[in-house]
Amino acid sequence: MTGDVILQISNLTKSFGPVKALKGVDFELRRGEIHAIAGENGAGKSTLMNIIDGILQPDSGEIRLDGTPVEIPSPAAAQKMGIGFVHQEIALCPDVSVAENIFMAATNASRSFLMDYKGIEAKAREVFAQLSSIDPSVLVRDLSISNQQLVEIAKALTLDCRVLILDEPTAALTEAEAQVLFKIMRRLADQGISLIYISHRMVEIFDNCDRVSVFRDGRYVTTQDVAKITPADVVRAMVGREIGDLYPEKQRPEACSTTEVLRVENLCEAERFHDVSFSLHKGEILGFAGLIGAGRSEIAKGVCALEGQVTGRLWLNGEPLALRDYQDSIDAGIVYLSEDRKGDGVFLDMSIASNVSALKVEQVASALGLIQPGRETEQADRLGRKLNLKCGTLQDPVSSLSGGNQQKVALAKMLSVNPRLIFLDEPTRGVDVGAKAEIYRILRDLAEEGVGIVVISSELPELIGLCDRVLVIHEGCLSGEVTGPDMTEENIMHLASGTQQGTGAASVAAQ
Repeated sequence: MTGDVILQISNLTKSFGPVKALKGVDFELRRGEIHAIAGENGAGKSTLMNIIDGILQPDSGEIRLDGTPVEIPSPAAAQKMGIGFVHQEIALCPDVSVAENIFMAATNASRSFLMDYKGIEAKAREVFAQLSSIDPSVLVRDLSISNQQLVEIAKALTLDCRVLILDEPTAALTEAEAQVLFKIMRRLADQGISLIYISHRMVEIFDNCDRVSVFRDGRYVTTQDVAKITPADVVRAMVGREIGDLYPEKQRPEACSTTEVLRVENLCEAERFHDVSFSLHKGEILGFAGLIGAGRSEIAKGVCALEGQVTGRLWLNGEPLALRDYQDSIDAGIVYLSEDRKGDGVFLDMSIASNVSALKVEQVASALGLIQPGRETEQADRLGRKLNLKCGTLQDPVSSLSGGNQQKVALAKMLSVNPRLIFLDEPTRGVDVGAKAEIYRILRDLAEEGVGIVVISSELPELIGLCDRVLVIHEGCLSGEVTGPDMTEENIMHLASGTQQGTGAASVAAQ
């Protein structure tokens, strides 16, 4: 880190109607540093990054690049200035190859009438040699979410960047993939490239960044060297208050019920998972752990009859179930909240009220099948208050909300059908620490009300802090179960990797 300032933001403001997203923000980025940006959802981080990348235009204020005042009218202009942006939400073309996605801008700028497929695939392989073993010739739609995120990162690495913005880049990555990314980040910084790193994960910030700037309610709060502060200091600056215990109290042993909300026996689906058997008891939160690709989400979708030809037996509250499709699952009271919030969880351009009613619109429709706006708004208002949803009006589009409040809308949509069981896949991905605490409290309250809760998460501290039991999945099979004091990261990782070492507390979960 040289200390030279490459990017300077002074007194930047931005409003969306009556909402002031940025209120006189200042920010400074030095050459060759990795600079973290922290703040709750809605703090102004994304708005500031979108202005730096030319997606949005400020109302007032000044941007200086290498000491020279600049205007950034578009992302294309930002790229020409040496600014690259890897967005949290994946924005790839699914129907073309990985290589074509990576070099799309260069191809569009080329005057050649023919696409040099072999050439761009060879170049893509060079990029992935330092990142992953993804085949550049495959279609993006055939990749997992984590591999699509790696393609976004590879795409940015091909740009001649002086400033590289990374927005929650590890949200969909495995630990091994994340560690590779961190090494690449440090190598880029050593080459003089400046990185802005947005993350809600304090461990990542303190392990990999040089400085951290905190924003709150559209205002700049502070910038500090990470070596001179603690994660607690950052969280305190983010929320303006102390966040007590992040996780609500778990079930007391004497309160544990033997009543089964869900029982699954010998669930199988082709090559994705085999002979899966488990139960969920009333009042508990059950966790699914495992490496990405192990089959966690596939098992949940199998229970919900969302995809695939699934065999096995299910019981809900003691009653046998035969589900033909997801509509049967919804009618039975079993719902699934996708890990892909923007793709499957919410409709960004629709109103909050319309999103909440979308899973079962007949509940807010007349006898003639016409949606009644009053009933739809009343439903959204009732569930929004239950979840402490923060918004302007219920007719605002979901895209106007912060990530945490978008997740609450997705959860409200699940609750609109009065579910008896909810599978939540990565429920706090891209959600700030304050919103996480709220979501954890909501899930515990729902469990205490008798709703079955199953949480799938790649964050082991989340599973350990929130869940009463954790089932560990390895290569499509349940490799074990951990609970109580034996619910440790070490035990979970041994079971997830198939070594089944560690303490004897990790027991085989199949019943």
